[in-house]
Amino acid sequence: MDTKIPELSVFLPAFNEGETIKEVVVKTKNVLQKITTRWEIIVVNDGSVDFTKEIITALHKEDSRIRLINHEENRGYGASFRSGLYGSKHEWIAFTDSDGQFDFSEITNFIAKQKETRADIVIGYYKKRRVSKFKIITSKIWEFSIIILFGLKVRDIDCGFKLISKRVVQKIPQLESERGAFISSEFLIKAKRAGFKIVEIPVTHYPRLTGTGTGRRLNVIIKSFIDLLRLWKKLY
Repeated sequence: MDTKIPELSVFLPAFNEGETIKEVVVKTKNVLQKITTRWEIIVVNDGSVDFTKEIITALHKEDSRIRLINHEENRGYGASFRSGLYGSKHEWIAFTDSDGQFDFSEITNFIAKQKETRADIVIGYYKKRRVSKFKIITSKIWEFSIIILFGLKVRDIDCGFKLISKRVVQKIPQLESERGAFISSEFLIKAKRAGFKIVEIPVTHYPRLTGTGTGRRLNVIIKSFIDLLRLWKKLY
């Protein structure tokens, strides 16, 4: 199984992940050194009030391939996704969460799947999702809405582990949303409409050990459904 890749950008959206971010970056770097010769790690610090920014600044001084994109204020996961996606420079782009809930070494499975299928995007789906039942239920309602409105059927549309060809990013206009519950959906919907091939692969999901996510706040969910309907109206 060929798991090498010519070049790869990896971006990690981060908000108050000071307790985990260094370990995640170091593990990611160790994997990248084994699978590619040209790489970068981008941490998108979304207005953290802890020491996330300082940790990445120190790591950048040790290795300039570890970069910081800094949001002075907290703008949300969607804004971090946009900054990382459009700020990546290499031919292939991967992103994963910065909280340690994924094992980045599984990127080799994504690479092998891409080479097998010649896909433009490889997206993860959870073998078993380590979150509350409320998050699982709201995700399923969201995914059903995506199927009904846009005909995009994937197992876990918001799974935070994906491999993307740079040419997809170059083809798709700037994404509009700044909300985490919508940004991944918007990206995949527009990629599908542009004719890009999307395939799926199972990934392991681990429990979050520190910090808390913000993507399932009720106001975020409601606003994301409004965004979804606006996109449907715009495209159809």
